[in-house]
Amino acid sequence: MSANVLIYCEQRDAALQKVSLELIGKGKELADTLGQKVIAVLLGKNISGLAQELIDHGADEVIYADHDYLADYLTEPFTKAFSAILKEQDPEIVLIGATSIGRDLAPRTAARIHTGLTADCTALDIDPNTKGFLMTRPAFGGNIMATIICPDHKPQMATVRPGVMVVRKKEAHKGVIREFTVDFQPEDINVKILNTVKKSNKRKDITEAKILVSGGRGVGSGENFGALRSLAAALGAEISASRGAVDLEYVEKDRQVGQTGKTVRPDLYFAFGISGAIQHVAGMESSELIIAVNKDAEAQIFQYADLGIVGDLHKVIPKLVDALTAESST
Repeated sequence: MSANVLIYCEQRDAALQKVSLELIGKGKELADTLGQKVIAVLLGKNISGLAQELIDHGADEVIYADHDYLADYLTEPFTKAFSAILKEQDPEIVLIGATSIGRDLAPRTAARIHTGLTADCTALDIDPNTKGFLMTRPAFGGNIMATIICPDHKPQMATVRPGVMVVRKKEAHKGVIREFTVDFQPEDINVKILNTVKKSNKRKDITEAKILVSGGRGVGSGENFGALRSLAAALGAEISASRGAVDLEYVEKDRQVGQTGKTVRPDLYFAFGISGAIQHVAGMESSELIIAVNKDAEAQIFQYADLGIVGDLHKVIPKLVDALTAESST
């Protein structure tokens, strides 16, 4: 019986998704603690060229399945291929990114191999005493953090929120690359993709942004977010928000930072009108530099900020924009 950490490495259009590299890094940390190997799994068409990049980021072995049925993501063929690899490898731990694809693939695979699944994890660890796998995720609307174990079934599976883990530094590394053959049958294709329409989105995903200008309920309205957008434009930044601002429809859901939103770690994070509830802080506390502006001097956000300004954000932001504009013109 093998006992390794296996990572499903998602690719789209033959491009690795960042969460895959994040999971390789965390998987390496877990595997080193347990004295195990990291095995990366790639599924797709013409994707073998991605294998070495996974090895350079820390994988000890890459297993890939290359087939016409895997050219585009379809639930049944991907589940069949992934399940077959898991049955062959019999890993101790399986990690999958909590993306739209991962959230579809993970539960179906878990059901097929008869094991449990902890979804949308924000922290992973190994118990120093029992060597058990600890999977932590938000519960009860993000009001508490629950640590879950799966001691009676293997593998122990978890989907992990993108942006939570740190990408391991890329280094030249030797590893094993192996192709896996899946016994596909025509009946495995129960859905046929007739056409793919890709939506162009000029906005960068907030998990990829180097600078974020984030607003909370204290911004006051969706219209008031215009000032934050002006600051973001001057900084070359992206807009984000707390759950309170999203619930009030000031900004779109995909801009939400926090336990029930996205986890971010930009170089610079502005928090305007954000109280600093732990649900929000959990999603941004790893930012390199945090600047908070709030008129409430007792706001919890100041406990986490590197620089805090007690004042009216509607007066502070225009001054920041003017200063940036003056700087750029000199």
